[in-house]
Amino acid sequence: MAKITAGQALAQVLVNWQVDHLYGITADSINNTVEGLYHEREHLRYIQVRHEEVGALAAAADAKLTQQIGVCFGSAGPGAVHLLNGLYEAKMDHVPVLAIVGQVASGLINTNFFQEMNEDPIVADVAAFHQQVTTADQIPYVIDQAIRYAYQHQTVAAVIIPDDLAGQEIDFTLASTPNLTAATMQPKPQATADQIQTVVQALKQAQRPIMWLGRGAQGAQKAAVAVAEKFSLPVLSTVPATGVFPTNHPAFMGSRGRLGTKPAFEVSQISDLILSIGSNYPFARFLPEGVKFIQVNNNGADLGKQFSAQEAILADASAFLEALTQVPDQIPATAFFQAAKKDKANWDQWLKTCAQDDQDGLRAEGVIQAVKDYSHKDAIYGLDVGNNTEWSIRQLPFDQQQKFAMSPWYGTMGFGLPAGLAAQLSYPERQVWTISGDGGFAMVMPDLITEVKYQLPVVNIVLDNQSFGYIQHEKLVNGQSMYGIPLNQADWGQIAQNMGAHGFTVHNLSELRQAFEQVQKFQSQNDPLPVVIDAQIQNIDPIDTSFVAVNEDTLPAEKIAQYRQQYQVDEKQQPSLQTLLKQQSKTN
Repeated sequence: MAKITAGQALAQVLVNWQVDHLYGITADSINNTVEGLYHEREHLRYIQVRHEEVGALAAAADAKLTQQIGVCFGSAGPGAVHLLNGLYEAKMDHVPVLAIVGQVASGLINTNFFQEMNEDPIVADVAAFHQQVTTADQIPYVIDQAIRYAYQHQTVAAVIIPDDLAGQEIDFTLASTPNLTAATMQPKPQATADQIQTVVQALKQAQRPIMWLGRGAQGAQKAAVAVAEKFSLPVLSTVPATGVFPTNHPAFMGSRGRLGTKPAFEVSQISDLILSIGSNYPFARFLPEGVKFIQVNNNGADLGKQFSAQEAILADASAFLEALTQVPDQIPATAFFQAAKKDKANWDQWLKTCAQDDQDGLRAEGVIQAVKDYSHKDAIYGLDVGNNTEWSIRQLPFDQQQKFAMSPWYGTMGFGLPAGLAAQLSYPERQVWTISGDGGFAMVMPDLITEVKYQLPVVNIVLDNQSFGYIQHEKLVNGQSMYGIPLNQADWGQIAQNMGAHGFTVHNLSELRQAFEQVQKFQSQNDPLPVVIDAQIQNIDPIDTSFVAVNEDTLPAEKIAQYRQQYQVDEKQQPSLQTLLKQQSKTN
């Protein structure tokens, strides 16, 4: 048993849980805790961010990308409050994050001291586990319990520590902790043979079945492809689950909704059977009535929660997909399946056409296409919130070992840069990109200095249209004024250079290619500095796929013509799925 400070014991517990870095800003109410981190600095890296919000967002991104707990800290009062945005990100997206919250010295509590606040109710809503320690000996024990709780429940845990306690010496022996993570602490229920056969028969009887995958299907890409090909199923994924199915596979339609695609909307709009696996998709309630649902989920509370399911199967997604690959039955390619694949091919070609067009200025599609062309097969992407998310999800490649992190449910602007920072720390040998709009980038841009300080060669792309583009679309749809939408233009490339990073500002495809070639050169030379590419794009409202108005069988010609003209969707380049289905039926 050794005599060390409680702050150092805290650090040893983190190391024992395989935490290798954490984020925060030190202050007088948390200095003793940070001093404990100093003694374990060879194993636990303190990343000094410029804003606690960025640290908490980065911790959430760590958890999403690695499935290991993310850790951040903040001082009493404003430091703790600044953490909240990132902690709500973790809560809403169900990932494990530990927040270490400073407090004034224990003898000053309840004396109206400087920055003294009752922090427990502040963190109570965001953190399912929230405890304030009352003795120094409790600190390592409560930290260990908080980590266990965060892993078990996939949520936020907060520990409040009066700073004098962290500086006190305690008798401490590090307890042996098993190698527990979210994966080892979650149950994996199995479907029965009868349930598998029920699903197979339902697929055979359906005329237009599709498979819809959620994040529960992560890690089952090979089995998912085999099932899609075996049963001739067009495949959708929820946006957060992008990559559970190869995005370049002919059967992958994309996602439904505003961040989605034309083919995904069309196949889901006329489907008569949806095999939903590993998802609790809330927007399913907006699908046409009458569609039959078979839902597979490893959480019984989610079965039938968002939509009525004719068959509800409590099962692990990976095991369920693997079981489907083993049945002898299969379904030959139908006219619906063939038409769906043609619809997706037309969509992909249309995006490429948009990307090549800079006659009136640079388009966002061209920028994302360049990112795609220069990306490594194991690249990691940090995606911000806004129109940039739409363009990224539609075009980025997720067909090999790529990863990404985004803010899907909380939807906080400014997520991109912290996610890239976290990705480069956790995967130092991999290529990391962030994609942000100029609105989101401006919120967190000072932490580009953090990337410079720790020599993190993240490539930060700014899609700069001088507006809050995503909100602009909502105002356009509602016939409202653009009041509050325009943004002052800034030269983010020049600002990046002034902050010690590499910076480029580009206006057309030629300048864009030159910048990317320079980035490629930096990477070949192992240049440690981050890069910012300010891509000053046209302010074009991206195609709205929440409702794709091209179905000649159900919509008036005037409405179809208006939609096609508004989003430059030529009928010859992208005929409706109904037209393709009729053509395919004649061929079959």
